[in-house]
Amino acid sequence: MNQESTIPNSIEIQAGGSLVGKVRVPGDKSISHRALLFGAIAEGKTTVEGLLPADDPISTASCLRSMGVEISPIIKGDKIEITGVGLDGLKEPEEILNCGNSGTTMRLMLGLLVGRKGRHFVLTGDQSLRSRPMQRVGQPLKLMGAKVNGRSNGNLAPLSVIGAKLHGAVIGTPVASAQVKSAILLAALTAEGSTTVIEPAHSRDHSERMLKAFGANLQVGGEMGRHIHISPGATLKGQSITVPGDISSAAFWLVAGAIVPGSEITVENVGLNPTRTGVIEVLNDMGANLEIINQRSVAGEPVGDIYVKHIKSLKPFKINGDIIPRLIDEVPILSVAACFCEGKSEISGANELRVKETDRLKVMARQLTLMGAKIEEKHDGLIINGGYLLNGSTLDSETDHRVAMSLGVASILAKSDSVIKRANAAAVSYPNFWEDLNKLRNWRE
Repeated sequence: MNQESTIPNSIEIQAGGSLVGKVRVPGDKSISHRALLFGAIAEGKTTVEGLLPADDPISTASCLRSMGVEISPIIKGDKIEITGVGLDGLKEPEEILNCGNSGTTMRLMLGLLVGRKGRHFVLTGDQSLRSRPMQRVGQPLKLMGAKVNGRSNGNLAPLSVIGAKLHGAVIGTPVASAQVKSAILLAALTAEGSTTVIEPAHSRDHSERMLKAFGANLQVGGEMGRHIHISPGATLKGQSITVPGDISSAAFWLVAGAIVPGSEITVENVGLNPTRTGVIEVLNDMGANLEIINQRSVAGEPVGDIYVKHIKSLKPFKINGDIIPRLIDEVPILSVAACFCEGKSEISGANELRVKETDRLKVMARQLTLMGAKIEEKHDGLIINGGYLLNGSTLDSETDHRVAMSLGVASILAKSDSVIKRANAAAVSYPNFWEDLNKLRNWRE
């Protein structure tokens, strides 16, 4: 990891205390990836403020640089400048493209590369990424004429891509996945004829919003915006982009503020895209003391500050169906919240979590059980019986950033101190998480 040197491998979390103050989370990871990718294939310069300076976007930038795209160093607080090479300007790289731990990098890169006629690309990643399924992207791309091969019949990296002449298609995706949808839209930019993507539910729509801003010929229609139609031929033009704070990172503080006694937190500059705000809906249903203030629009994305204050009694929740794509990354921290509700909470329809950086359903069940949580793993979710005190324990992120941070919040509410192994996994999306946690800790009675 690029940030590992500044974060201890194991961290001890003292139990007790509250969390008080203001915090500003890193830039949205999904938007950061897309800003880099679309800026690379646009004409002219793209400037990006607030880009997430963490491992995953750094992997995307590194792959793009290997194909001749000029991108300024990604340093916290600095404006990033991308010199676009146009839709057909990506060079065949001299080396294998290393996507690190980033599934978004690999899956969106497939969509970007399959239409680069005559050019050969090989993509790999770390041990975790090499075990994650890629056919969910490769298969629909093959319907457009793509040539993608790899281990396990093209399902596992390393993957080989030979750029081909693509044709438009009507593609129904089996799961509501922004990564699958975005890869198809990237491929469609250089295909012959129009492409329509039809999703079973509406996944996050950052690609649609940003492609329109760059000048793509894209329309959204159908029930709840599930039909996305794109026609090739438009020239993408460089843009100025401001990346809002990542609501998936803000979710750790929203839950912590709601469940840790005496807490009062304001999370500033959070992206409030309606395809991402499922966690806010669930917290409101639980009865959390939460308020959105200072709402505004930044570069086409809704943004606001979120105030949350501890409330003594929270109601259990049930989540399934269409809301799952709008909070898929927040399920680990919501499973922690469920431990402190009075009654049984249920999460279902979340099979997608089994193919993230880890099997998050299995890992969260295993780690919270070590703390004494009453939690049952189902094939597509979790059943959590809340209201039981957690014990301090020796825990393990199992290399998953969202697991690491979720366990950090749970440890504050344990009866005794905990140790979290491989806590440095947080660097994937939130390099300063542990530092921000320490800043918010309040030990006054």
